[in-house]
Amino acid sequence: NAVFQTKSLVNEPIISLSAPQYVEKIKTIAAEKGISATIYDKSWIESQAMGGILAVNKGSIDPPYFCVLEWKPETYINQKPLVLIGKGIMYDTGGLSLKTSAGMETMKADMSGSAAVLGTITAVATNKLPIHLLVIIPLTDNRPGGNAYAPGDIIKMHNGLFVEVLNTDAEGRMILADALSYAKNFDPELVIDIATLTGSANAAVGEHAAVVMGTAAEMDIQTLINSGFETFERLVQFPMWDDYADQIKSDFADLKNVGGPLAGAITAGKFLEYFTSYPWIHIDIAGSAYHPKGSGYKGKGATAMGVRLLYSFIKTYISA
Repeated sequence: NAVFQTKSLVNEPIISLSAPQYVEKIKTIAAEKGISATIYDKSWIESQAMGGILAVNKGSIDPPYFCVLEWKPETYINQKPLVLIGKGIMYDTGGLSLKTSAGMETMKADMSGSAAVLGTITAVATNKLPIHLLVIIPLTDNRPGGNAYAPGDIIKMHNGLFVEVLNTDAEGRMILADALSYAKNFDPELVIDIATLTGSANAAVGEHAAVVMGTAAEMDIQTLINSGFETFERLVQFPMWDDYADQIKSDFADLKNVGGPLAGAITAGKFLEYFTSYPWIHIDIAGSAYHPKGSGYKGKGATAMGVRLLYSFIKTYISA
């Protein structure tokens, strides 16, 4: 049911699932499953100085939201919470760095990461797993209208770092960065983010796998990879070498939001690393979240990539 829920949300077009409408669905799902849901509005996001989310939202007529969901049963195994973060770009035109029409036609699926973590906490709550689990979902769409943020802009992020924007289509990392930074407030045991983040990940592994990397203990990353093989939501681990950080150095700010033409999935991961201060794993599902032509049992459209994977990982994680 959690997989079906995730597919339905991702398949829904932006005309009937805007950020405000998505928030209402999140509230309903949380209430039905006994999940605590706190939905923060634009004024709160401004008070938290989440410059990445606010910048991406500047071209949209809909306000941004920041959702925090919590499953905390009476008895749970972990001493500190496990935090899942999902990219919630409701629709991605690329902003002023406008995509082609062909590149835009499936961009209703750019919120697949958010739907996956929502589906995961839904499954965890339904089956009453003994884990303290938090889910963070930043929500906005990325459009070229209004006062849209522009290449060359320098944005102050939630953690105080300044980011030079070279490409407004690298918006997912901008909203994830603020969410990753905010997660520090929960003193997490482990943070996993999942996002349709880069075309480079799709180019590297295609529809048959997702890219994984991070700073968490290798044992936890390997457990996640094993869960991928068990659920047929397979992962390929990419390196996090410091060499790649050189590609996102900026002459005008602390870092740039894109690197060069090569190793884009890794430089995106290195960008996100700047906003973490805890064990962290990043999953890039750009190629595996949505299949226009269908792929085996996953069918056409949304695949719900990440729900089976993360649920299986959590079951292993709490039994270790």
